[in-house]
This record gives sequence, C-alpha cells and structure tokens, in this order.
Amino acid sequence: MAEEAPPTGTADELTGDQKRQNVVRLAFEGSEERLEEFIETVKQGIPPCTGVVLRGSAVTGVRWKDGAPFDSGGPGTSDLDLTLVGGDEVISLFTVDGFFVPGIHSRPLSDHDPEIAPDLVPLRRRLMKMVGRPVNIQGTRDFVMYLRGEVIGQPYLVLIDKDEWI
Repeated sequence: MAEEAPPTGTADELTGDQKRQNVVRLAFEGSEERLEEFIETVKQGIPPCTGVVLRGSAVTGVRWKDGAPFDSGGPGTSDLDLTLVGGDEVISLFTVDGFFVPGIHSRPLSDHDPEIAPDLVPLRRRLMKMVGRPVNIQGTRDFVMYLRGEVIGQPYLVLIDKDEWI
C-alpha cells in the first residue's frame, strides 16, 4: 500500500490535528517531546496570559509566496513564525519603530529587524538553538489574529492558548 502524502493546504483545508502533525514532522523531526519543550521554553520567556500561535509553512507544509515545500532550500532553511497574541504587555515588548501598525501589529523580530524587541532576543536565540533554524517573533493584538485567521483564512496552529494561564 502506498504511503499517503503529508497534508498541505490552507486554514479551511487542514484540521487542527493535521496542522500539528505538519509542525511536528517538519520542524521538530517527528518528536512531540521536542515540540512540547519548545512550547515550554516560549511560555517561560513571555508575559503571562499571552497566546502564542505558529504560522507559515511549518503549519501548511508549503510557502505561501510560491508554494515551495518547507525546507526546500535544504535542512534548516525554512523559518518558524511565532506570533505572540495579547494586549499591552505583548505590544510593549516591541520598540516604537518595530510596528507595521503602531501599537497593534508588530514587524517580526528577525535577522532583518534584530533590534525591535530587545527583551525577546534571548528567547529567540534559545529557540533557534533548539530547532536549528531561524525563529521570527511577532506581536499582535487579539483582534488582528482573529482577522488574519478567521476572516482572511491564514492558517495557524495555537501553541499556547491564553486561557491556559488561568
């Protein structure tokens, strides 16, 4: 019997389980334990009551710009796109010039913008060491994540639900 192709697609096409399977397979070498360690490291480095989602090709299996598969440039070439979802505590982690929409939706802390969230740099470094690839960290308000995910249909996987803190 032929092996079934890994699931790829948009938010409407992938179940939550399929998104998680993609993330585990693609970014964590098939290890649920490595993903859980990653999540715990993130949780220790962010403000309480912050939601965290993972977006991008680690979730869908393909890059949205051109449909290229995750890590098409070789092992460790695709990045992980984390978004911290919350209120003022999340937004205050980013410098005034670190936003697409000031006070609402930040640019990603990345190699291209390494100075826009100084307090997150140590966390980013730890995460990149853990996964052997770039990790970008963005901050956004709840309603922006709702618009991106539910209205526009950009797929994401919830790693930390804000309600888990309570």
